[in-house]
Amino acid sequence: MTQRFKIIVEYDGGNFVGWQAQENGPSVQVEIEDAIHAFSGERMRIIAAGRTDAGVHARGQVSHFDLEKEITADKLQAALNAHLRPQPISILSVELVPDDFSARFSATKRHYLYRILNRRAPPALNKGRAWHVAAPLDAGAMNEAAKRLIGRHDFTTFRAAGCQAKSPEKTLDALTVERDGEEILIRASAQSFLHNQVRSMVGTLKLVGEGKWSADDVTDALEARDRARVGFNAPPEGLYLMKVDY
Repeated sequence: MTQRFKIIVEYDGGNFVGWQAQENGPSVQVEIEDAIHAFSGERMRIIAAGRTDAGVHARGQVSHFDLEKEITADKLQAALNAHLRPQPISILSVELVPDDFSARFSATKRHYLYRILNRRAPPALNKGRAWHVAAPLDAGAMNEAAKRLIGRHDFTTFRAAGCQAKSPEKTLDALTVERDGEEILIRASAQSFLHNQVRSMVGTLKLVGEGKWSADDVTDALEARDRARVGFNAPPEGLYLMKVDY
């Protein structure tokens, strides 16, 4: 008889090709699957709430899997973390869940954070964990422009060319921009996002912060429903999957 477990995972995505298993390099998914196999002898494909891209980090990624080996949640967490060393992956919690729980399909909202280090000096401690932008950014103007994207829209403009979502229509529940000292913090929440949507929105808002675009330009780009009208994609190292609601 199998048991279904839900795990919350924190990781630094800098050394990985992304969450999803791929042939071109190490992935977070495979590292965790190998850790499960190492102590249980079981091979499986674990399911995540979202497939983060290469270089993207997570503080609250959620995954589930079924295990035949009888084990408590506490012992499972300890075993996984022991076998994941020295990889920059940590299992923050383990919970036994009903068989119909799905990390992907049971999710009601996903929360992302994007960090911009906004100062002239390059990062030392935050290298690879924030986007360094030397030019001064107007967080207030960025926040006002961000409001234009909230709600249900056709986000074709902010969608990756290879996005596999069936529809470009998504409901963006929240998108805020605030300054915290030298950092610009951009937070986005929705039930689901298109591939590269958050990074595309951040890249466009950065143009507003520099004074190169206005809030009306953001609206025009959204309404154009044309990928060619997007500003550009912000780099992956500033993006974090923070939390998933169920």
